Amino acid sequence: MITKAIFALVFPFLLVILFSKVTYNHYVGIALTAALLFASYMKGYTETYFIVGLDIISLVAGALYMAKKEIEKREKAEKHH
Repeated sequence: MITKAIFALVFPFLLVILFSKVTYNHYVGIALTAALLFASYMKGYTETYFIVGLDIISLVAGALYMAKKEIEKREKAEKHH
């Protein structure tokens, strides 16, 4: 249970970052991660709502992190123009 909780806090965050970097769009990265999580829920890999909650928290944290990076990138681009 502890291991699943740690994975639930780490993997969705990392998946958002990975998918966002690969697709060059943080919205697509969030959507792909959410779809992957939803598919795993439907297949029955999640046992408790606690793990689902941790997955959602990690997904939101990844989304906020990527949104912050996007804002920083835009501000940096505006400074150079």
